[in-house]
Amino acid sequence: MPQAAPCRAITILFAIKWNERSRLALADISATQAACGVVFLDKPIGWTSRQAVNSVARLYTEKGKKLVKAGHAGTLDPMATGMLPIMVGEATRFSGVGLDADKNYRVTFDLSYQTDTLDAEGEITGRFDVAVQLADIEEVLPRFTGDIEQQPPSYSAIHVNGERAHEIMRKGGTVDLPKRPVTIHALKMISFESPLLTLDIQCSKGTYVRSLARDIGAALGVGGCVTVLRRLSTAGWPEVVMIPFEQLSAQPEACLLPLTQWLRHLPIIKLRMEDALRYAQGQRIQLTRGNEGEFAVFCAADPANPKSEPLLLGTGTIKPGIQRMILHPLRVLPSALPRLTAMADK
Repeated sequence: MPQAAPCRAITILFAIKWNERSRLALADISATQAACGVVFLDKPIGWTSRQAVNSVARLYTEKGKKLVKAGHAGTLDPMATGMLPIMVGEATRFSGVGLDADKNYRVTFDLSYQTDTLDAEGEITGRFDVAVQLADIEEVLPRFTGDIEQQPPSYSAIHVNGERAHEIMRKGGTVDLPKRPVTIHALKMISFESPLLTLDIQCSKGTYVRSLARDIGAALGVGGCVTVLRRLSTAGWPEVVMIPFEQLSAQPEACLLPLTQWLRHLPIIKLRMEDALRYAQGQRIQLTRGNEGEFAVFCAADPANPKSEPLLLGTGTIKPGIQRMILHPLRVLPSALPRLTAMADK
């Protein structure tokens, strides 16, 4: 019980910080499903992302019922801790918002050795005498900021001919993964106590911190093995919103943030009932005006209750048509159509 208050405080904090337009988006969609929203789990060390998702899903599943649908918005390795956004219920349709977002990490490299997995869980493949000075690190780090090409670790979840690379490696095979473009927005040195180097990293989606450790170590002429990795932020959400599993399991409902908060970065478009019904059926909507881009889509209000909150329907993209701007449905909540139908029948 005592843990419930911090969860509610986080929800209130973000509601207060929204602008007036976003504040209108606080429509509760939980009436048609037991749970729908996002949990910012502080993933414990040792858990796979799938184990974390299943553990959270069980918290929102009624006894004897089928496991509630859940998914994560950006995987973390078992040895990593920190922010793992977990989408619950219909919110799983919007996990791509986190997958495509920039992320922040704090990582510690051990420069004295290297492993086959590029982290402390692998087999040691080399040891190094570390004669690196602070000035050497300060000279090397700028080489790894900005747009760079990075070769993913051989032990990764990348698919090679229908099989994950790490599965091939563990069977004794080999993989040759091509380099990928990524963006390192910032590299900040937190501390260097030889052979341990700790950095804060702000990077784009698809960045492998283990590869960064390997490459920085190679540039310094030493090893580069990840020994500690913590995700501090994703999609702009700060560290304060993370919930330890023990706290979450004590008060799961209090810690579930509404889907509207996950979509808070999107501008809002509100549709009349007639257009909302068409949108919910996957039809495109002609608009008299509007800017291009992705939007959170709402039905303006319940006709039977004009003072009611707008109802979240999903997301869509606005693009130019021949004569008018067109709203194209992108991700539509399955509950949108039955809820709109019920409202229209009142």
